[in-house]
Amino acid sequence: MLTQHTTRREFLKGTGALIVGFTLAGPRSALAQAAGAAAKTVALDEVDSFLAVAQDGTVTVFAGKVDLGTGLRTALRQIAAEELEVPFDQVTLIEGDTALTPDQGPTWGSLSIQIGGVQIRQAAATARKALAEMAATKLGVPVGDLAVKDGVIRSNADPTKSALYGELIGDREFRLKVDKNASLKDPSTYTIVGKSIQRVDIPAKVTGAWTYMQDFRVPGMLHARVVRPPAIGATLLEVDEKSVDDVKGLVKVVRIKEFLAVVTETEWGAIQAARRLRTRWSPWEGLPEMDRLYDEVRKTPAAKDDVTVNAGDATSALAGAAKAHTATYEFAIHTHGSIGPSCAVAETRDGHVTVWSASQATHWLRRQLAALLSMPEGAIRVIYLDGAGCYGRNGHEDAACDAALISREIGGRPVRVQWMREDEHGWDPKGPPTLVEIRGGLDSNGKIVAWQSEFWIPRTEITEWPPTIAATLAGFPHKEAINPGNIHQDSAPSYSFPNVRALLHRLDSTPFRASWIRSPGRMQNTYANESFMDELAAAAGVDSVEFRLRHLTDPRGVAVLKAAEARAGWTPRPSPAAGAARSESGVGRGISYVKYENVRTYVAAVAEVEASRKTGEVRVRRVVVAHDCGLIINPDGVKNQIEGSVVQTVSRTLKEELTWDRSRVTSVDWATYPILTFPEVPEVVIELIDRPKDPPWGAGEPSAAVIPSAIANAIFDAIGVRVRTIPFTPERVRAAIRAQG
Repeated sequence: MLTQHTTRREFLKGTGALIVGFTLAGPRSALAQAAGAAAKTVALDEVDSFLAVAQDGTVTVFAGKVDLGTGLRTALRQIAAEELEVPFDQVTLIEGDTALTPDQGPTWGSLSIQIGGVQIRQAAATARKALAEMAATKLGVPVGDLAVKDGVIRSNADPTKSALYGELIGDREFRLKVDKNASLKDPSTYTIVGKSIQRVDIPAKVTGAWTYMQDFRVPGMLHARVVRPPAIGATLLEVDEKSVDDVKGLVKVVRIKEFLAVVTETEWGAIQAARRLRTRWSPWEGLPEMDRLYDEVRKTPAAKDDVTVNAGDATSALAGAAKAHTATYEFAIHTHGSIGPSCAVAETRDGHVTVWSASQATHWLRRQLAALLSMPEGAIRVIYLDGAGCYGRNGHEDAACDAALISREIGGRPVRVQWMREDEHGWDPKGPPTLVEIRGGLDSNGKIVAWQSEFWIPRTEITEWPPTIAATLAGFPHKEAINPGNIHQDSAPSYSFPNVRALLHRLDSTPFRASWIRSPGRMQNTYANESFMDELAAAAGVDSVEFRLRHLTDPRGVAVLKAAEARAGWTPRPSPAAGAARSESGVGRGISYVKYENVRTYVAAVAEVEASRKTGEVRVRRVVVAHDCGLIINPDGVKNQIEGSVVQTVSRTLKEELTWDRSRVTSVDWATYPILTFPEVPEVVIELIDRPKDPPWGAGEPSAAVIPSAIANAIFDAIGVRVRTIPFTPERVRAAIRAQG
């Protein structure tokens, strides 16, 4: 029997934060207002953590996962609407609010649907079952006689007997545990899931009505800028606070050891004060020489070695191979390159802190804020707002910690911290460099008999975010963790070889504060594996698709490869194209395949490129992607994800590379860290393989993993040259041509 408890309406009135549609922010003292009010449950095993039904029958979904511009807020609503049997437009979503939403983990790893969506679906199925039981009691009919449509439960035998969801549970709690065995709808009956529904955020975004993090304001808000050291490890020796006395609206210069900030009444005042403040710092030159990066990577001591696959005897098989081949691949350090620099607003009041942030992990950020401010987690509330894409951990969390620390230091007034472009490029965490060496052997029939690979990648600690700049500069206790992600994944190739071994040297350090960037590790490892597969195919004189199919036993992998082959109009032949090594320029095609993390989402991509031997310039003209992520929630949303992955990864493959001197990052603007421009965007063709009876897997990262190798293989096909260091800049292509002789 369901018991009436604190109502949804009463709770949301108490918090002042009913967040629906396009609005994500409550009043500026929302957490303080909620103090003393009955707290909404956020436990992962409670239906009320995920769902609430109002008296009018509308449904609110509470998601710990957030929409980073990927269409998630639409797909999650589809999942809930489908399982609850209510119209899509009757479902709203609250996301990433630590006071209201369960901790479903960070929005990362293409797991938002695979884990977060599945949790919501099971909660909705539990709720639907409970509602049917309530209706059976109310109507005096057996549960088996009931059918539900559009939030109305009717008797099949007597359609005049009906009950609305709002009548049964409206504004009351379910007070039920999520039933892991609650029956899910048969996919063959789906009317919402599997359909392309327009993203709910797009109308407001294209008309300028959407509130991004950078647009957010609260009454009485101050503005701050953090003054960064001129060298990463520099010590602050002297500050001349009088140098900013003439800045209009100056409130305070905040200094805690090496953490230095200016606070003013206006945004422009903060910019002026940060530029004018006179400081003296110690010198520091602790970074490696950039042109010796991969030598340094190879020499870095390993914390440990891991073997991710070991079958047969690769060493002996390689020694006995009819033909052997070796190649080394290098993948540059990347910055996130978020188009909009990071921003956050924080307010400290009455022993509570409220932070508005574009963090993709609001619950994790709350833990970092608690450690930074020496406060209990329960006294901190983090509320998500859309920001510039992060694709991993960029500067959003750092800006949030900057703002919270400054707010505390000035007595609790709300503070907005807006990073500048040089902050974003210079100080966000970086994707670490990757070095891979692969040795392979073929038998006399051109089949792989041996595969040995070595990877030089940082050790990984993924329990928390990387240490924030604020904690580091202010000298507060923090864990010096390396967090580049679960980057051993896909070091094992996605094929069946009789003798294979992959060895990972987990390095004890990396040059810059490391974190995730889209498809971390999976992209780098797949780039090396799939480039080498193509090199072995060329050595065997076999068509690249046929060569892969010879070594692929997974039927879904075979299907996705053949789908890409067909959609691209692939003509079987060995690479490179006839005359490629002699032509001044050429057009080539390259293919790549991965079973993501060797356990989920299958992707194959064909890249068509135009390359010039004279200038070294490479243009990606067309990319075809075949994609199998199991059950597809929103086909249009999946296509959006794939298109975004392709465009961003073409940019990373051809253009993006961090630069630095011995003291600091030097690629701090779009001139020194160029990205793909609109005229350079390739045509993207997508073939989706829907499997409604299979679990839904992720679509945010997998297609990114195959793009670099597809481009590398297409360059070889076009001009007969192997380029093995990303990015494939004109200078590197020309150097590869010279090395080839």
